[in-house]
Amino acid sequence: MNKTLTILKHEFLNTLRRKSFLLMTLAFPLLGILAIVGYQIISGLDNTVPVEETVVIGYVDQTNSFNNYANQEKIILVSQPDHETAFGAMTSGEISQYFIIPEDYLATGVIIRYTLDREMDIPGNVAMAIREFLVNNLLTGQVDSAIIERVAYPMSLSSITLDSDGQISTNQGGFGAFVLPYIFSLLLIMAIFTSSGFLLQGLGEEKENRVMEILLSSVSPRQLIAGKVLGLGAAGLVQIVIWLVSARYLANMASSSIGGVLSSLSIPTDFLIISLIYFILGYLLFAVIMAGAGSIGATARESQQLSVVFTLTAVVPFYFIMPIMENPNGTISQIFTFIPFTAPITVIMRMGIAEIPLWQFAISITIMIVTIIGLLFIVAKIFRTFLLMYGKTPKISEIFKYLRQA
Repeated sequence: MNKTLTILKHEFLNTLRRKSFLLMTLAFPLLGILAIVGYQIISGLDNTVPVEETVVIGYVDQTNSFNNYANQEKIILVSQPDHETAFGAMTSGEISQYFIIPEDYLATGVIIRYTLDREMDIPGNVAMAIREFLVNNLLTGQVDSAIIERVAYPMSLSSITLDSDGQISTNQGGFGAFVLPYIFSLLLIMAIFTSSGFLLQGLGEEKENRVMEILLSSVSPRQLIAGKVLGLGAAGLVQIVIWLVSARYLANMASSSIGGVLSSLSIPTDFLIISLIYFILGYLLFAVIMAGAGSIGATARESQQLSVVFTLTAVVPFYFIMPIMENPNGTISQIFTFIPFTAPITVIMRMGIAEIPLWQFAISITIMIVTIIGLLFIVAKIFRTFLLMYGKTPKISEIFKYLRQA
């Protein structure tokens, strides 16, 4: 036990001293602070309030029934006698654009708009102005003015999410519900792969440089792998805690100082706790796999190539991000939640936009724990069998053969 703790302490402190580890750990909070401060500086430099220019729009009324409500806020509609005159006024700059109300407009509802500018779509203020112009002219004298106003603006829609008890849910979705799970998923996978990658790299280098022979002369393979996995896991836990805590403060800073769509950013405590749980489980899962790959590969590079097959499975949920986001309780989301390799990312994505039933948490975590324990027995055999084998990477058939004999 003392030897395991010694290895744990050595790996933990060595990892904390790595420049790459420190850079990755501090990069996220520093970049977040710089982005917020930079936004505030740029906003402070630009104190001028933009002046909206009045848009002059021409219209040709072939029905002779649209003459009122031509003056709207920042938009003026000017009657034109015909298409040719309107075109001339547009080319001379008197009007910016024009539209034609055909004689059969009441039957078809078709409005034809002309402009000299290439556009992705009709500007919202222009479309709204034309709509209000048509609605007001059609209904004036026919119905009460309040009804005209309601027809022009039929609703101000707001949505409230309730929990299973009928109470207002603390998670109301919005911009943060989509962005935060995605960011947290990236951070989680980076932390898992960084820590387990250090383990893989260290084992490969120690085996390649024959340092492993010296280590195994004083400690058992079980003590060695336990110390390395726990030591690097502790360093990774420090990293993810720093990221999660800084993310919470950065979210508060962004929502208070920037506002707008960022005003909905908030990170619940249960979200942080679940993220830590799945980091620990995800790290242990991939660390055990990396340990097996590091002991099988003849060099550090070959060990990395062996581990790619498993690490790619962790990012599979990113390829299904739209189905998961659109239907977080759907079949795809639940399947990925119960697969150990995809569970960490999928759960984080789902938690931001939906309530995950407790039984799904329980099954997912149980499956991951059972998988980790099962892989530990297999990797322990691999560790004992292949750690001191040099020269070449064994074939799959040879791996199964040696494992049966171990």
